[in-house]
Amino acid sequence: MLTRKLPLLISAQGIHWSQARIIAAASQLCMLLVSVIILTNIIITLGERRLQEDWATQRYSELQAVGALISDKVTFQQFRTQMFAKSELLKHYLALPSPENQAKLLANWDILVDNVPELLGIALYDPQGLHRFATSNDFGKESLPPALLGATRNMGGNEIYTSPLEFTPINGKLEPFMYQFAWLENPDQSIRGYLVTYNSMSKMLKSIKPAYSSKQAPLMMLDTQGLLYAGAQSKPNISRLPETMGGSLKQSYPALWRKMAMSNFGQFHGDVATFVYLKVELTTQYETRREYFLVSYIKNEDIAAKFSQWRNILIAGAILLTLLVSLVIFLTHAYRLVQRSREFSIEMTNRLFDSDVGCLITNDSGRVLTANPTVSKLLALPIDELSDRSLQRILNLNDDQYNEFLQQMDTVQHWQSELNSEVEPDTWLKIRVRIEMGIDKKRRYMLVTFEDISELKQSQKEAMLNFLLNDGPMACVLTDPKGIVVKSNNAFNTLLQIEDDEALNVTHLLSEDFSNHWPQIAQQLIIQGTWKGPVFAQIGHKEETCLQTTLKGHLDSGGELEFILCTFEQARLDPANRGASGLVPHRSTIFNHKGDLERYFNNLSQHCKDFSSLLMIDISAEDMLSHMSDIGQLESRQKEVEIHLLRDLPHRYQMSHWQLGKLIVVLPDTDSDQAHYFAIETLNKLTDNGLGEGICIGIASYQEGQDLEQFIANAEVALKRAKQTGEQNICQAYTRLLT
Repeated sequence: MLTRKLPLLISAQGIHWSQARIIAAASQLCMLLVSVIILTNIIITLGERRLQEDWATQRYSELQAVGALISDKVTFQQFRTQMFAKSELLKHYLALPSPENQAKLLANWDILVDNVPELLGIALYDPQGLHRFATSNDFGKESLPPALLGATRNMGGNEIYTSPLEFTPINGKLEPFMYQFAWLENPDQSIRGYLVTYNSMSKMLKSIKPAYSSKQAPLMMLDTQGLLYAGAQSKPNISRLPETMGGSLKQSYPALWRKMAMSNFGQFHGDVATFVYLKVELTTQYETRREYFLVSYIKNEDIAAKFSQWRNILIAGAILLTLLVSLVIFLTHAYRLVQRSREFSIEMTNRLFDSDVGCLITNDSGRVLTANPTVSKLLALPIDELSDRSLQRILNLNDDQYNEFLQQMDTVQHWQSELNSEVEPDTWLKIRVRIEMGIDKKRRYMLVTFEDISELKQSQKEAMLNFLLNDGPMACVLTDPKGIVVKSNNAFNTLLQIEDDEALNVTHLLSEDFSNHWPQIAQQLIIQGTWKGPVFAQIGHKEETCLQTTLKGHLDSGGELEFILCTFEQARLDPANRGASGLVPHRSTIFNHKGDLERYFNNLSQHCKDFSSLLMIDISAEDMLSHMSDIGQLESRQKEVEIHLLRDLPHRYQMSHWQLGKLIVVLPDTDSDQAHYFAIETLNKLTDNGLGEGICIGIASYQEGQDLEQFIANAEVALKRAKQTGEQNICQAYTRLLT
């Protein structure tokens, strides 16, 4: 790696491992580590699988040899059984069945059984299939299959019948065996008897296996139904294999058995071991095939143990490769850092002098070493005059101030201030000074930066003026088109008693009717630009306060409403003029359905019901419905009446639509006299506004036990009386309790 010969001017010229560089190097190392681990595991897995395949190929060849030997032995056993059937001693016994001849025959058979390991015994049966005698008590007592006896048999003469494998207990253990059956015929082909020889399959396999495989390689023999006849172990190495003779592989290891049932030979790679199987045919005779599976396996951990030496070599090689590549990655990053450091040293001057920020580099004593053109422009001094100029003169500091500056640089190593340029009074410069050390830690430099903050100062001045302008007694608030408060002054917060700084909606702070009319007001602001009118606000626990409101809309470039400026002034409203002021009603809840009114009435307390009254107001003037076209006129008139009624309707009263041209007002906790006075006042106000023509009012008081329908029916009776009098438009009915 190349090294520097010259000291660094500033520490930024040195080699710095940035966070991005460290993350890049770490990510490359992680990718390298993951790649090596994956590649090593793949190579080890492929190596173990190749070793498994080599073992399986070798073991398959051994199974073929074992299968051929078993078939040869079975064929030889058939020949031996045929020789037993043609022996002179047997013929002599059949000719003269005396005890002496029987003893000689049994002695001869005992010698043969002792000298042939797989021969378990020999038995003789009479022509009827009944047992005569045998070399062992373990065989011969069972009856022969009827298909092999009599005239119905398919075999005879010199043919030998070989049975399928069976089990018999010998010395407390199950012994797999197969018997061979020979017919003893007279010259006229009549049956003289039957000879049966019994052969052990396990002993046959033990005599064959050592010649072709090691003792550690297991060998199992199963029939085509998955039953185990040889190779069972008391403690099997694999738990899924049958543990006893006669166990079913189909039940203990279904996956292996499905593979074996689909083909006559092959391999099966399990989770624990690798299996090799081969179907062998022991003998072929009339309508019968004796087929069995030879199965051998090796555990995967044994394969891994055999491959352990190569695995250790691969792991060591992978570790060495990882270290070498990691070293290469580190050297590559270091080389790039050195190259970039050199490029930075070369381009530092260009970047310093071509930037929009003014820069000065001074020595430890405060003498300017170099400057860029931006400083020359900001200070209105030629670059030549800036060289070797004192920093004290540039900063316009007196001796005391400069000594404080040097003292702060020695302790804090950082200083900043603002300077008003002498060239233009409105030009302000932000000055920052910091100490930079050389790479040799001996030389110190001061890096001075100048930044033009004239626009910032102007913005701060404008912000101060706006603050002073808005810091007045009039409440002002700026909202978005939905009414969400964007900015408000102290007068607004004081007026509406707002303490939280969270986002508020100005429509929620004022009356409910103002909130309902907000979409229409916003539409008017888009069209006309302004909206003026009085609104009501609930401030604290006081009564509703009237506020004179002025809204001014500000549109964006697309013509959509962007901001709304709201101003509020408190206004006093005389009660006499409140009805004609055109204010937005402070209530707008009118029940349109009878069910709503019933729920309201049922939810009243019993005390309020006992002293409540009900007004039924008929607003249809005379001859109002003389024609169908007058329905629209009646609806418009009813809407105007509702607005005027709602404006002065107390909070505890509730209005509801009854029919076209009829309204119902429920007056809780109001006796008949108070209800009559309220009706007179209501009729007078409607008359003052030109809406009293044709108005009739029926008043009913609540009677004990009444429901809402009876209450309304009483008011209808009163309304009919009011229409009949002709002089007064107000009438009462059922306003006194019956005694």
